[in-house]
Amino acid sequence: MINTLSRYFHTIRHLKPRQITSRLKRRIRPVGVPQLPSFSPRPPIGNWQKPAARLQSMWGPSEFRFLNQNVSVNDASAWIDPSALRLLQYNLHYFDDLSARGSVERVEWHREIVDRWIQENAPGSAPGWEPYPTSLRIVNWIKWHLGAGDLTSNQLRSLALQAEWLSRNIEYHLLGNHLFANAKALYFAGCFYAGGRPDTWRGTGLRIICEEIQEQILQDGGHFELSPMYHCIALEDILDILNIGNAFDSLLTTETHRDLVSTVTRMLDWLQSMCHPDGEIALLNDSAFGIAPCAEELWDYALRFGLASGGGKSCVYLENSGYVSARTGEAFIIADIGQIGPDYLPGHAHADTLSFELSLFGDRWIVDTGCSTYEANSERLRQRGTGAHNTVIVDDSDSSEVWSSFRVARRARPCAQSVKQESNEVRISGSHDGYMRLPGRVSHTRIWRLGTRSIQISDSISGTYRQAESRLLLHPDIRVEEVDQSLVLTREDRSARLTADSRPCVVDSTWHPEFGRSIPTRQIRVPIENGHSKLTLAW
Repeated sequence: MINTLSRYFHTIRHLKPRQITSRLKRRIRPVGVPQLPSFSPRPPIGNWQKPAARLQSMWGPSEFRFLNQNVSVNDASAWIDPSALRLLQYNLHYFDDLSARGSVERVEWHREIVDRWIQENAPGSAPGWEPYPTSLRIVNWIKWHLGAGDLTSNQLRSLALQAEWLSRNIEYHLLGNHLFANAKALYFAGCFYAGGRPDTWRGTGLRIICEEIQEQILQDGGHFELSPMYHCIALEDILDILNIGNAFDSLLTTETHRDLVSTVTRMLDWLQSMCHPDGEIALLNDSAFGIAPCAEELWDYALRFGLASGGGKSCVYLENSGYVSARTGEAFIIADIGQIGPDYLPGHAHADTLSFELSLFGDRWIVDTGCSTYEANSERLRQRGTGAHNTVIVDDSDSSEVWSSFRVARRARPCAQSVKQESNEVRISGSHDGYMRLPGRVSHTRIWRLGTRSIQISDSISGTYRQAESRLLLHPDIRVEEVDQSLVLTREDRSARLTADSRPCVVDSTWHPEFGRSIPTRQIRVPIENGHSKLTLAW
């Protein structure tokens, strides 16, 4: 009971007052279905660019595949299937396939499924009319109309009704990426339709967008939830806003356009620093492949507006985000020495302080656990927990108290961060106090030394503890062989040798590069004795 109360206290005390009051208002004053006059679409007077493409998710007139699961929408009940995962239900209502790869070939399927959605999802019903899926659907329908599709009068009426419904159900209780998605959808609808009410949508949306860009996009260009996947989603959002603003160019001021362009440029630089040599994002915090547009799609999208990254550097310290990316010879590392995320919105954070990912010879060798589910279950907790990451776990406790699907109580605070680059070595260091809440008042300090032929990881644990381990999760393609109390790691025709102060062991584990996917792999565990540990991986 005491532990439960402590979790709630240390979770709620970080919330903003607006989150609490908005949640209460939603319970007390439910919003009814509005009545609207018909609005006419506004003819675009500028150029609409092809948006970034998502992966194909529609494979037949009523057949879909989301999160590595097949879904059939054979009747109206499929839209609200209570046995389906919540995120799977949401994806069904997004309509991402309308602008996915090869979508032009599926236009007739799209017309039919849009009509079916209108007929089979009553206004205000869950989950399809919840604000977040409504926001994504509004944008996708408008993108479709401006591209390959052509919304009918009935579809246009439904779209306007959805926008008005959304304007009365903005997710101030959640904030973050949900609020930004709401604002983007209102801005899209307000640009798309002519009339006094659409003008109000547009004004509300743009006001929130400008406020939230200041809040959510850090000075180093990163999205404040510190997930590379959500960074890609936010970057696509802002590029889409530029796109619709250009298509209706009398509706976006010169100053706002300039601020959006500046923001995109910083975000492109951040994204380049957070991608491995394989071109894909690091899987830190809640990140997975196949949800956001891939980095290449986003770079191509930005180029259509004449925007590009400033170019990669051999060592980048993204100080506001707390990430370091560095390259020496055949090695590339991304290390996390920062906060877990914004205090009032840590829902996509993992207990991974002082974790890292490592690529060698252009391939991933040491990987983050990734993310396969948002369901409130033991696997979600395990994937968010410290033990699943490439850092030190003390007394089987998480460095930040992750709980439920999106909650964090007491959280690790980093300190003493340092990044130094010399001719042949990058030295990264940091500490955190996440284990100070334990009876032994434990603190953890880590130093990485990345050279051209090796990486050395030194850990120091102060305070008293029963047991502590340094853990490394291997890419599934890595083979492990024990040789003379060290480990030889091999991927294809490349090898590296891991040596440590104490004898490492290898256990079975799993890697989750996509939602709904669990790939068997191996995890290395090295006991930390007498408060110190030194691992060396040489190639």
